Parts: sequence; C-alpha cells; structure tokens
Amino acid sequence: MELAEVIRALRDELESAVEAGAGEALRFELGPVEVEVSVAIVAGASAEVKPRFVVVSLGASGNVERTTTQRIKLTLTPREGRTGRTPMVAGTAGERER
Repeated sequence: MELAEVIRALRDELESAVEAGAGEALRFELGPVEVEVSVAIVAGASAEVKPRFVVVSLGASGNVERTTTQRIKLTLTPREGRTGRTPMVAGTAGERER
C-alpha cells in the first residue's frame, strides 16, 4: 500500500467519525493526528522509475530490486475543506460556535 493510500484511508475514517457523531451531545475537537508507519523506499532497476514510499506490514516480504525500510512519523493537522476550521468528531461544524 502506498503512503498516499494510507493517508486517503485515514481521511475517509475521520470523515466517517465526523458524520457518525452528528447530533451527539458530547463532541471532541480533532487535534493533530500522529501516524507512524514503516515504509520501504522502492527503486526499480530502471532509472526512469522514480522512487516511491510503500507502507509495509510486519512480516511482509517482496521481490524488489532495491529496498530501504524506514520508520516515519507524520503529524497531520486536519482542517475542514470549505471553512479551514478544526473539525469536530461528534456534532456538526455549524454547532462549533455554541
């Protein structure tokens, strides 16, 4: 799985949490999200192929030409796309000012 796919899946999960919490009395402000993954920097035999980050799972093995595995930690700060505000994982964005 490529790193972009992991971030896309995280975004989908957070959006689901916001939607699932609509109308709840208790809400949580979504602060910085820390994600730590092990990635393999994969480079093929051809110089034309650019290196890419592939998230590896424990016990995974592959048949690649060259692989360097590193752990990286990302700190992501979610913002609502339309307003730029910090999202809430319960309730709706319009209720935030209460």
